Amino acid sequence: MFGYININRQELSKEQQEQYQSYYCGLCRELKELAGPKGQILLNYDMTFLTILLTGLYEPQVIKERFTCFMHPAKKKTSRSSEASVYAAKMNILLSYQNLQDDWKDSRSISKKTLAMSLKKQYDRISAEYPRQATAIEDYIKKLALTEAGYETNLDAVAGLTGEMLSEIFDWKEDMWSEELRALGFYLGKFVYLMDAYEDIEKDEQMGLYNPFSFWRQQNAGEDFDTFVKLILKSMMAECARSFERMPIVHHADLLRNILYSGVWTRYEMKQLKKRKKMKEKRKSK
Repeated sequence: MFGYININRQELSKEQQEQYQSYYCGLCRELKELAGPKGQILLNYDMTFLTILLTGLYEPQVIKERFTCFMHPAKKKTSRSSEASVYAAKMNILLSYQNLQDDWKDSRSISKKTLAMSLKKQYDRISAEYPRQATAIEDYIKKLALTEAGYETNLDAVAGLTGEMLSEIFDWKEDMWSEELRALGFYLGKFVYLMDAYEDIEKDEQMGLYNPFSFWRQQNAGEDFDTFVKLILKSMMAECARSFERMPIVHHADLLRNILYSGVWTRYEMKQLKKRKKMKEKRKSK
């Protein structure tokens, strides 16, 4: 994934930050259990969100432990783990393996290929356990490559591929909550893809790379691009919020709302801040 599904630390209490960190550490430990130290390299905020979401919805037994982290040995850490964090760690490995393989094809990075090969055994085992999710990720990588190679101009079509893939991952148990989890995953996936494209558009256009927003900018020269993008992104997150609020989540609902209503926007706001700073410097130079 892309790392956009994060918290806004400034709006959380110290206790809430520690709770979030404990789920992050729990996911890290599950990745180590599944794939050794190399698994910990794959750790990301997106699957931490999934861990907390599924924990809040299904309320599995959570094991809270104090442990010494190799990276931070001076002070003991707290981790929270459950069936949900095990599932999220397995999805983390499926996604990471396919992303590494895709990166190898694009950039011929030996380090990416080596890491992917080292995860092959775990990937095959998890794929056999979760064939629906594994197939969805594999199909996503193939469809996205074809769609981008064809310079797709339909924003919904290209962003929808990420949404479809993430909806399969969010639907853990295929039960009474499938509809809401799939809807949340679908619109969150679209948001993530479009946010990533928005963040990279200047770089992509300079390098002559595909970006789904380039066609819109060409066809709507003179219109406010930033406002257009924010309206789309806000509509995606509004749909995510509707699905979230329909689920009976009480446990850690504050953390999840922080992510959905504020955290996902932190990188957007950072980009706006950089743009304003750049414009200010240009005016000064004139």
